[in-house]
Amino acid sequence: MFWRAFRDIAAAEGTTINGLAAEIDAGRGDVGLASAIRVFVLRRFMNR
Repeated sequence: MFWRAFRDIAAAEGTTINGLAAEIDAGRGDVGLASAIRVFVLRRFMNR
């Protein structure tokens, strides 16, 4: 369910999941990439 949400977000932004992950990676600071992606998806659903 999580990965489907991540794919849907990427599609809505006109990018791939790899492209979106790279964007998240570039701005994540000291947080692990997997955690940063989870927080990104959670924030998207909380801001609806």
